Amino acid sequence: MAGWRRVSVGLLLLAVALAACERKEEEAKAPPPAPAQPASPPDALTLSPLAFADLPGWTVDAQSAALPALARSCKRMMSLPLDRPVGPGGIAGTIADWQTPCTRLALLASADDATARSYFEAHFTPYAAGNNGDRKGLFTGYYETELEGSRQPDPAYPVPLYKRPSDLVMVDLGEFAERWKGERTAGRVVDGRLKPFEDRAAIEAGALRGKGLELLWLKDPIAAFFLHIQGSGRVRLPDGTEERVNYAGQNGHKYVAIGKELIERGALKKEEVSLQTIRAWLIAHPDEAQALMNKNPSYVFFQTMKGDGPIGAQGVALTPGRSLAVDSKFLPYGVPVWLDAEDPLDPNQPLRRLLVAQDTGGAIRGPVRGDVFWGHGAEAESKAGVMKSKGGYVLLLPQGVKITTKK
Repeated sequence: MAGWRRVSVGLLLLAVALAACERKEEEAKAPPPAPAQPASPPDALTLSPLAFADLPGWTVDAQSAALPALARSCKRMMSLPLDRPVGPGGIAGTIADWQTPCTRLALLASADDATARSYFEAHFTPYAAGNNGDRKGLFTGYYETELEGSRQPDPAYPVPLYKRPSDLVMVDLGEFAERWKGERTAGRVVDGRLKPFEDRAAIEAGALRGKGLELLWLKDPIAAFFLHIQGSGRVRLPDGTEERVNYAGQNGHKYVAIGKELIERGALKKEEVSLQTIRAWLIAHPDEAQALMNKNPSYVFFQTMKGDGPIGAQGVALTPGRSLAVDSKFLPYGVPVWLDAEDPLDPNQPLRRLLVAQDTGGAIRGPVRGDVFWGHGAEAESKAGVMKSKGGYVLLLPQGVKITTKK
C-alpha cells in the first residue's frame, strides 16, 4: 500500500506540473489584461479664496432675508465655549472667530439689502467649495409637509406616528474617531452591546405596536412616508386645530431612495423622478406601495413642537428659502453659503441666493451637496418636490480664519 501511495502521489504531481505548463501557454497566448482603473479619491472638501465680485448675482440678491437665519445660528454659537472648533477640523475657525461678525449682526436691527451686503463684505471672506477641487454638485429641496391626523386611533386614521422609543440609542461616531466625523448610527443595547434597531418593514409590520409610543394617528400611509423623508410637518386634526411635529430620532438604518428602485424597474425614467411622480406611482399601485416604501429601511421618530420651526440639526428654527441642509461631515453649521444653482422650476434660470447651513439629512452626502428648505404650503412642495439642480456653493468664513484646505 505504501508503494501505491508513492506512485499515486508522483502521478498527481506530474499531472499538476503538466496542467501548470498548459496554463502558462494559454496565458502567453491570451491578450494582456486591461489596466486597472485608478480608484476615485475619497471625498474631501477643498476651498479656494474668491472675491465678492466673483460671485454672479451677489449684487442682486436680497441678503437682508438671510440675516434672521444667521442671527439664530449666531445665538446658538455664542452660547458655546470660545475655543470650540467650528465644523470638522475647525474648518471655520473657533467660536472666538465668530464673535465680531455675530456681535455686529446683533446691531443690525432692520437692515436693507445694501446694508446687509456691506455687512457680509466687511466681516467675511468667500471660499469656493469643491470635492477634491470639483466645484459641481447636486442640490435638492425639502419642505414642511401637511397631513391629516387624529389624536386617537380610528378606522379613518390607521397609521401611527411614533415618538422616539426610550431604548433607542443614537451615536455620533465622530466622537470616537476623527475619520468618522459626521457619521451617525443608532440601535438598542442588548446584553451590553449595541444592536441594530428594527427597520421600516419590521416597524410597519407592528414591531412597536402596543408600547405606548403612538404620538398621533395619520390618515394616509403614503403621506406618512413622505413626512419621514421631510422630517417635519403640520398635522390637521378633526376639530380644526393643528399639531406641528418635528424630527426626534432615527432608527440608524441608511436612507434608500425609492425613486432609484423605480428607475431600475423601468417604472420611471431618471429625468422623471420627483416627489410628485413617486407619490403618483404609489397611489396608482396600492398593492405594491408598502413593499416599495419598505425598500427604504430608514425610519424617523417624531415629537410635537411649539413656536418657530421646524428645528434643524444645529438646534435652531429653519428659515424658508434661507436655510440649507448640508453634510456635516464636511461643512459646519451656522456658516453663510452662497448658492449658485439651477432654479427648480426653470432650469434655464439661475438660483443665486445667500443661505445658512443649519440642517442635515440622510441623503445629503458629500462636500458639494445641499438641500434647500422651502417652508410649507403648496408652493414650497412644488419647489422641493422637483428640485434636482446642478450647481455649486461658496462658503463665507469670518475674516482672519486660517484655511488649511485649499485647491
